[in-house]
Amino acid sequence: MNTRARKVMIIGTGNVGASAAYALLNQNIAEELILVDLNRDRVEGHVQDLADAAAYMPGMMHITSRDAADCADVDIAVITVSGGPLKPGQTRLDELQNTARIVKNIVPQMMENGFNGIFLIATNPCDIITWQVWKLSGLPRSQVIGTGVWLDTTRLRRALAQTLDIGAQSIDAFILGEHGDTQFPVWSHSSVYGSPIADVWKRRTGQNIDFDGLAESVRKHGFEIYARKGCTEYGIAGTIAEICRNIFTGSHRALAISCVLDGEYGVSDVAIGVPAVLTQSGVQQIIELQLEADEVAKFNHSVSVIKQNISRLP
Repeated sequence: MNTRARKVMIIGTGNVGASAAYALLNQNIAEELILVDLNRDRVEGHVQDLADAAAYMPGMMHITSRDAADCADVDIAVITVSGGPLKPGQTRLDELQNTARIVKNIVPQMMENGFNGIFLIATNPCDIITWQVWKLSGLPRSQVIGTGVWLDTTRLRRALAQTLDIGAQSIDAFILGEHGDTQFPVWSHSSVYGSPIADVWKRRTGQNIDFDGLAESVRKHGFEIYARKGCTEYGIAGTIAEICRNIFTGSHRALAISCVLDGEYGVSDVAIGVPAVLTQSGVQQIIELQLEADEVAKFNHSVSVIKQNISRLP
């Protein structure tokens, strides 16, 4: 029996980091949560508050704080640091410079101090920072992943489920590409138990599905939340928890996450959202889909945008 405690380090305890810690706690996904933040008062406040919540859990979970460099025993390091909130009219790509400078300071320290776990990137712009962490860490690409388009995929399935009156878990539909403006649904592979999504939609509603309208609605969903409350936190926290759970359980489940490609989809040296099978060692394999011509063009455009922004890294 494996009795070693599963340890997750969350680097950055703003809205996303704190919500992720609470999601991991409530779903009992790890035995120890380690919080890291330059704001010592805030991080200690979160530790004490989460410890109160942990007292109601059936098991025992340790909530602690450390410096990021004290990481040799950590299984999954979740990076949620941010360079600051978006201003009106900005996109996720506008967060690149400030966030990348913080990451450039943290990751080398962790590697110098023996980190050999899995990095999970949950900050923006997700794909570019995932690539940056991979380069800075020197770890195999299987150990550096981003939350990517899994939250976007979940939003798409939820939108379809509401109209079709079918549980989202029964809908096989997902997003590929950048976690940003160039993402796109893969309609050619979207179905409900093998029945094409367009056919199911037509039978249920009597109308043709508005592919472009639905894709745009899903793409803008996060920004609509941001405009109303000033942040998005619970959805991405659930995404982080689900990815961590699938890693720890070695589920071999395929999720649409940000992975570094090395020839898959005819692309190399870029991180982008694709279906990938997760095990306890990280990404076991990347699923290559046979895309239609217009989907190939959209994917390649997304790759181009990500690579252009990789070249902007400080």
